[in-house]
Order: sequence, then C-alpha cells, then structure tokens
Amino acid sequence: MFESEVQIRVRYAETDQMGYVYHGNYAAYYEVTRTEVFRRLGIEYKEMEATGTMMPVLELKTKFIRPAKYDDLLTVKLLLKSKPHGTRIRFEYEIYNEAETLLNIGETIMVFVDMKTGRPTEVPPLIHSKLDSYFVK
Repeated sequence: MFESEVQIRVRYAETDQMGYVYHGNYAAYYEVTRTEVFRRLGIEYKEMEATGTMMPVLELKTKFIRPAKYDDLLTVKLLLKSKPHGTRIRFEYEIYNEAETLLNIGETIMVFVDMKTGRPTEVPPLIHSKLDSYFVK
C-alpha cells in the first residue's frame, strides 16, 4: 500500500454562504493532492502527456462527513491500496481538519488514455517504476 498526504488551507473563495467549503471544491482538493504526490514520486503529468498518455477521471465518489470551513488547514491523505493495473489506477482520499477530525472520504478511478487514439492504454512504465515497490508482498 502507498500513502502520502498534502496540506491545503481553505481559501475564502472556496466557501459558500454558510462558510463551509463548497462541495464541488473537494474534487479540486483530490486533484491537487494527486498532482503533488505524483510530483514527489518523480511523476509529472506534463511529462506523461508529452509522451502521449493522459489520465482523465473515469469515476469520482465523495462522502461528506463534516464540513470544512474557511481558513481550516486540511490534511488530504492519498491512499493507493492496490497496484495500478490494466488501464486504471484507483486513488482513495481522506480529508482531516487540524483537530484530526475526519471530514470527507473520496475515491477517483483514473484511466490511462493514448492521446493519439483516444483509447485506453496500459499503465505507463514510469508509473510502475515509481509505485510497484510499495506493493511487494
């Protein structure tokens, strides 16, 4: 299993009239976390796309447990519980506030797509080289 985390401060523009984080922003928090965690691993979306592979969202799930609020410092945990395989990778997320209260859980399934054909393609070797060691039994 692979686990990492990113901290995000809730900005005023991300909240609704009640002072809670607008529900649509959680998907953006997931994306920021994926991008930063991949960057730490030496995987950059820009580089992957330059080699002809993109990684769009196939599925997005989220469960709201408690609201995040303006100026909260959120910790977004990213979990990969299984090795990427076939044409997909599944990310799970847990979002906590500074009091370590669980606020949100989510999941995205991404599919690797060949940019020339628009068709699903196998997980790129770069992804395997950076992640496979976390799943050795």
